[in-house]
Amino acid sequence: MFFRKASYFSDNILLRPRRILIVRFSAIGDVVHTLPVLIALRTRFPHAEIAWLIEEKMSKLLLGHWAINRLIIVKKSWIKSWSEIAFLRKRLQMFAPDITIDVQGLFKSSFAAWLSGATYRIGFGGIDGREGSQWFNNYRITPDAEHVIDRNMSLLEPFGIYGSSIDFDLPECEMDCRSARHFLNHNGLHGHFAILNVGAGWESKRWRGERYAEVAQYLLTQWNLPSLVVWAGDEERKIAETVVQSAKGTAFMAPSTTLGELVSLARLATIFIGSDTGPLHIAAAIGTPCLGLYGPMPAKRNGPYGTQNRFIQKQTLEGRRIRPHRAPRTLMDAIDTETVCNMCDEMLAKILSSDSSLPIQEINQDINQDINQDIKENNPSKKRKAA
Repeated sequence: MFFRKASYFSDNILLRPRRILIVRFSAIGDVVHTLPVLIALRTRFPHAEIAWLIEEKMSKLLLGHWAINRLIIVKKSWIKSWSEIAFLRKRLQMFAPDITIDVQGLFKSSFAAWLSGATYRIGFGGIDGREGSQWFNNYRITPDAEHVIDRNMSLLEPFGIYGSSIDFDLPECEMDCRSARHFLNHNGLHGHFAILNVGAGWESKRWRGERYAEVAQYLLTQWNLPSLVVWAGDEERKIAETVVQSAKGTAFMAPSTTLGELVSLARLATIFIGSDTGPLHIAAAIGTPCLGLYGPMPAKRNGPYGTQNRFIQKQTLEGRRIRPHRAPRTLMDAIDTETVCNMCDEMLAKILSSDSSLPIQEINQDINQDINQDIKENNPSKKRKAA
């Protein structure tokens, strides 16, 4: 029953679906990359019920999203428990989707789609249909696009959706926005500032902390642009602290943030610099210009999406039989500080020249004077004059 061909089904279901289930459990960046699929479906089928099956930790990113009727939240380890599997099956069949869209392309995501009892189970064919997912998905698409977002969008071809605009519409909570602005005001970051995201889920994706510190010093010296160092978890916090100390007063340490607060901080930043991580893709999704630093993963496939963004990748795993998470640090070490600073020059010249709120010289001079004064007085909590 797993292998029924799509030609046996009625096209009426695809043309007028009543209930659609998107399956994408994790991770942060991958959830962000799936949002354009959601928006395109909602635009095409405004009256359909759309649910999203997602892991608990990631669900906070989607809370309150206008295009979702229902979030179906599961524990990360649900697949390891027969009782959890039975409970999920009951919940999914209560929703009773006509169609599922497996954007994850793994065994557990395709299995969950099958548990729902949906007639159409759309998923990836080819190399994107991994871990036996093609056993359960009975309408398979083999994409030929390069970027992961465009590959995800190919799953909408059975609906007749081609060439749809790429929109994310990440929700923003008013409380998160107030929290972010309070922190920035407390530290005098009223005008332009950069965000440096120093962590990554894999060691092989991390750029060295001392190089981030050098970039922070360069941004303040050349562009009068202070840096805010963001982090998540104890390990990244230690790296962030080292960067701030090494930056010699040119960078500020961000507080521990929720995903929502990170979204709000990224909306207010002038530029976002970091390696291939969820926060980078969040910043790209909300329109903040991003500079991605790439090592083991192909930047042309996984880079920050959008014409305002740039990436740097000096070496890749092409031709090497090494799993990306076990790749050597040499891939990231090949990215030198000078190259990053030069790319920042190129991006900031365009970004700041288009800001008509105040003359650039005046904005930067005010920020630089205030920061230097606070450093001199060793009083980071002092209120600064708004630019």
